[in-house]
Amino acid sequence: MTSSSGTTVFELPAFLPQFTAGNRSRAIVCGLDPFEYDRVVGGLDTLRDWLPAFRRVGETYRAAGERYAADGHIVSAGDAFRTAARWLHCATFPPLADHTRTIAAAREADAAMGRAFAYLDPGATRIEGEGFAGWLRRPVGATGPARVVVVVPGLNSGKEEFHAVDEALLRRGVATFSFDGPGQGVLVDTAPRADYHRVVGRVIDALATRTDLDTGAGVGLIGMSLGGFYAILTAAHEPRVAATVAVSGPYRLDWAELPLFVRETLTVRTGSVGAAEEFVRGVDLAGIASGIGTPLWVVEGDDDVTPGVLPAELAAHEAPLGESLVLPHGDHLLCNAQSGWVPDTADRLVDRLVGRLGDPLG
Repeated sequence: MTSSSGTTVFELPAFLPQFTAGNRSRAIVCGLDPFEYDRVVGGLDTLRDWLPAFRRVGETYRAAGERYAADGHIVSAGDAFRTAARWLHCATFPPLADHTRTIAAAREADAAMGRAFAYLDPGATRIEGEGFAGWLRRPVGATGPARVVVVVPGLNSGKEEFHAVDEALLRRGVATFSFDGPGQGVLVDTAPRADYHRVVGRVIDALATRTDLDTGAGVGLIGMSLGGFYAILTAAHEPRVAATVAVSGPYRLDWAELPLFVRETLTVRTGSVGAAEEFVRGVDLAGIASGIGTPLWVVEGDDDVTPGVLPAELAAHEAPLGESLVLPHGDHLLCNAQSGWVPDTADRLVDRLVGRLGDPLG
């Protein structure tokens, strides 16, 4: 897998430090210890070393979890398995041509997070269906059916990554369903699809059958990165969406202008250059956002500038109930500015969901 010049990102001398610096805030927000991250990436010689190095750390934490569990130390076991899942997930960031290694790490991350929930959140429920697999979590102390927010990951992210968002919503009394869809996380062995709204529709179908959830007045959606596009697309097609948030999402992609790293990631995950180009052509919200009749909240970082990506802020201007928040110092996913958007965003989603039961808000 190469560019038109025959080069891959693994052969660009300056790309490793660029990649480690660019993913630092993302890894920290995912739950990795910043000092441990710095030690691990500081020992890498090439980007090809990334996956095996991160996988070794994940395996070390997984072994610690087994040891804690054998000794009856339940909290320590759960924490260790959760940390293992995060390192194993972060191992999947580079677009390896040997996709089987990425698939193996993603499956290990999924299994480790399942072990973690067994100790830390025994009420977490695994739900799977055609094109999705994820975890439903309910707020502590909930006695009746809870409103629910669906958390949608992006291109090379997954359900192991956005627990800060989950926790913010759970603390405000709503349930969350974080899942992997086509080309993501444990389903990375399947190809991404631009009609992702159909997958979210099946997710909502599954959630609507549960007596411990209240989906009658709609669900909330929050999409991260490419998941922001997926979330906006879903809001335009799915009447059961009550409110939508897109964080660092694209409005449109331009294959010719996209960075080599993004093109390689898309090529690996779709299976070919042609399939990747076709997918990119489908990532376009022109004429779509104007048809969204429920609140849309778009969050962007001013420092998040990627060639070939037209930001989703434009959708906020086109949607009748659209609003946007742009933080001047925010990077991609605003991982370096969590306090500037997570509380307000969680409050907006929860207020909207609760308000639909009585006096609508938004």
